[in-house]
Formats: sequence, structure tokens, C-alpha cells
Amino acid sequence: MNLFNREIKKTFSNSKQEQTNSDENQPKEPLKFKIQENIQYIKTTLGNSSDIVIREIQIDSERKIKAAILYTDGLSDSKSIQNFIMESLMLNFHNKNLDQLDSSKENSLQLIKDHILTVGELKNITEFNTLFTSLLSGNAILLLDDYNQGFSIGMRGWKDRAVTETTTETVIRGPKEGFNENLRTNTALIRRKIKDPNLWLETKEIGTITKTSVSIMYIKGIADDSIVKEVHSRLDRIDIDGILESGYIEELIQDETYTPFPTIYHSERPDVIAAELLEGRIAILVDGTPIVLVVPITIVNFLQAAEDYYQRADISTLIRLLRFLSIFISLLGPSLYIAITTFHQEMLPTQLLISLAAQREGVPFPAFIEAIMMEVSFEILREASLRLPKAIAQSISIVGTLVIGTAAVEAGIISASMVIVVAITAISSFVIPAYDFAMAIRMLRFLMMMLAASFGLFGIIIGIIAIMLHLCSLRSFGIPYMSPFAPFILDDQKDALLRLPQWAMFSRPRLVSQKNNIRAQSTPPKKPQDDIGG
Repeated sequence: MNLFNREIKKTFSNSKQEQTNSDENQPKEPLKFKIQENIQYIKTTLGNSSDIVIREIQIDSERKIKAAILYTDGLSDSKSIQNFIMESLMLNFHNKNLDQLDSSKENSLQLIKDHILTVGELKNITEFNTLFTSLLSGNAILLLDDYNQGFSIGMRGWKDRAVTETTTETVIRGPKEGFNENLRTNTALIRRKIKDPNLWLETKEIGTITKTSVSIMYIKGIADDSIVKEVHSRLDRIDIDGILESGYIEELIQDETYTPFPTIYHSERPDVIAAELLEGRIAILVDGTPIVLVVPITIVNFLQAAEDYYQRADISTLIRLLRFLSIFISLLGPSLYIAITTFHQEMLPTQLLISLAAQREGVPFPAFIEAIMMEVSFEILREASLRLPKAIAQSISIVGTLVIGTAAVEAGIISASMVIVVAITAISSFVIPAYDFAMAIRMLRFLMMMLAASFGLFGIIIGIIAIMLHLCSLRSFGIPYMSPFAPFILDDQKDALLRLPQWAMFSRPRLVSQKNNIRAQSTPPKKPQDDIGG
């Protein structure tokens, strides 16, 4: 299998190299000197699209300089174009000292750039590929007659969703803001948390058709340079026509494909991403989605919640231990019930065994078939509640669960004890903070049920050993997935199963951040002096 994967990657790399070479060899169409020829070429290429606004103007009545302003309706801020481009060119042009305008074409462009246009983001463009990318990204384009170059002016102004509370990572105590679909808004939310010049942001375009902006954010001096280089390398190897969501990026750069466990963490909370950056990890932001990816990660990341660090250490530790217990129940609850009731009845107390036997007296199916029927029914109800309109989703899911469970027990198809086991298992799966990791547990639950129905507790033990071996073989950008448990790192145990006080978590994860590892002093806070009676 590994040889097959290497051959696939080699073929993909060769095709990517051939595609890159062919793209580099393609001639770039330069801008023409005549403005009408440029406008006609743009109209023809874009199919005379109705949302492309072309405004031809004359910016100087004496010299009769013709110009054209182009922008995409809905992506550009039309009011800003009116106030800062058209007004500057048409009304304020004659107030400037333009004696140098006839000296040379280069001085004319420089004069307009330095003294006429009152905008911040301004770039020169000389060929149509860059022009189309800027135009369709929301920028305004300024073209002048008798010049084979123009200006790309930052005038993005599309409508986006306001910064609101995230619906998937809710907390009782902590910030309520979440990312939205605007890339620049998301980067600003992170910079509000980390006001440091070493927080670097690098952006590239991925997708031959969509040209989606993908940004890499990390803290220079804390993040490992080799991991940053690897992230750039994997992103540069992506050859696809479109990126519509960060899930595309996640699937194309992950270390292992054939595993149910996610090897890339994601969140839509700015405080969570800021905390990961402070530990030396790298964030990948994709324009058009509120989900931000984080690499490299370990299994511990999926078992932690943002609120763990906003509560006291003892409360957070208790909740975290409860979370690990819920994972155990979610994975092994039905399989343990199947194994014990089918093969190991001697493990049960006599009274409980008699009660279970009485419940199952009229049930025509073995425990494994019961569990499969109930688990599949619950998964169908879960997916249906996600797809239904919000006004009725909760009511349908609750009523559907009660009606199906009660009717199945009364009809003698399912025993009451199986309904209890499946219900506890389902509730435990909701305790897992990371949805992707919970999905992996849900998938493996069916495998463990089959092993339990075939070999009893021996099958469950075999399944657990196989899962642990698989987890130990996984890597996330070169970092062992089971760290800090395997390999065992004593210093990193302070924030694994337990959560020590903030003053005790003085170092960053050793394998993730190998530079600037110390982040706090390892000294407990001093107690105030007792001044009572003094």
C-alpha cells in the first residue's frame, strides 16, 4: 500500500511539474497602447458580462487625455470609486501643477500615481492576466490612452456576514466572536489578539479558475521554519481548478488519506487560533470560509476545548477527564454490551442477568442486530436533524427518537436495555469537542461492535490494540500524532490528560516549537500579606 501511495504521489508530482512548466511557457498578453483596443479585448474575454462596469472619462480638457475606469459591480465599492478616483481625476486634475505632464510618459503615470489618486492600495499592471485577476477580485482598474500599462486600485467592497458568535464551538465563559467568510476580517480578528510584529502573514492564490486567496499565518521565531517551509511546499503542489472551502486544502495537504482520524485541526474561533499560534503552530486561512486550519497537531488538540483555559485548573481538569470517559463510552459502549450479553454472561450480577434475560425474552434478534438497528436509526435521525429547517429540526429529532425507541420496545423488536445503551453512547459522542474526531469514533464504533459480536472481549482487545498501533503510526507534518503520550514527553503532560494552572504551563509543546520554547516563568503567584489587625 505504501509503495502504491508513493507511485501515486510521484505521478501527481510529475503531472504537476508538467502543468507548471506549461503554464510558465504560456505567453502573457501585454496591454495595448490604444485604450479602445484594451476595452474591446476585456469585453470579448469576459463575454460582455453585465456586471463589469466600464466608465470612459476625459481627465484633462486641455490635453484631452482619455481614460477608463473598470470595476465589477457587487465586488467593488462604487461610492469609494466615485469619491476617490473619479472625483480626483475629473474635478481635482486642473488644480494640480501638471507642467511635467508633457515631458515623458513615465513621468505622466508617476504624476497621476503620486499626486492625483488619493488611494492607499495602488499597483501597476502591464498584462491582461493580472488585470483580470485584479478586476474579478474587486479592485478597480484605471487605463489611460496611449499607455500600455495601467493601475490596479484597491476598492473591494462586497457584502459579508457580520462577526457573530460561532454555532459549533459555543462556550459559557470566553469570547463570543467567530470568523466569517471574509479573509481580511479573519486576519484582523487574529491580529487583535496578537499585536506582535513577528506575526507574519503570507498569501498565495490557489485554483486555476477560482484563484482563491489562501493565507499562511505564523509567529516568526516560535514556529519551526522547516514546518513553515513544508506547508508552503504542500500548498504549492496543489493543482486544481477551484478551492471553495478549506476542506479542499485539508484533503490535499494531509499526511495520511486512509485513516478515519483527522490529521489537521480546524476552528472558527479567533481565540483558539491565536492560542495555537502562540504554541508554535501554523494557521491556514482560506477566503470564503470561516473555518481556519491549523498544523501540525496531535491527538490532544481534538480533546481540548477553548473553555478549558478560561475556567480554573481544577474545574478544567475534571471536565477534561469526563471528556475522556465520554470518548471511551462512545467507542466501546455498545460493543461491551454485545460482548458481555453474548459471550461473558458470568461477568454480570445474577439479578441484573435475570433482568436482562427477561427483557430479551421476546426479542427475535441477537444483541448485535439490535445494536446495529438502533445505531443506524440514530445516525439517520442525526443527519436528518442537520438537514431539516431549524424551526422543526429539534422537534422532529426529539419526537422521532422517542417514538421510534418506545415503539420498538413495545413491539418486541428491541430490548429496553439496548435503548439505554445506545442513548448513553449517543449523548457521550456529543461531549467530544472536535466534530471530525467524533465522526472517527462513530465510524470505529461499528467496527468494534462487529469484533465484539465475533470474538467477545478478545475481539474488543484486538480492536483497541489495532487502533492504538494505527494512531502511533500517524504523523501531522512530521509530528507524531500521539505526542505527548507516544513518544512520552514529561514536560508536555501539564496540558494533556490534566490541565495545570497557568503559571505551571511555562513551556510550549517540545516537538511543535523547538525554538523559543519558554513562554512563562515557572513560579506560582505570591500570596498577598495578611494585613488584618495591622
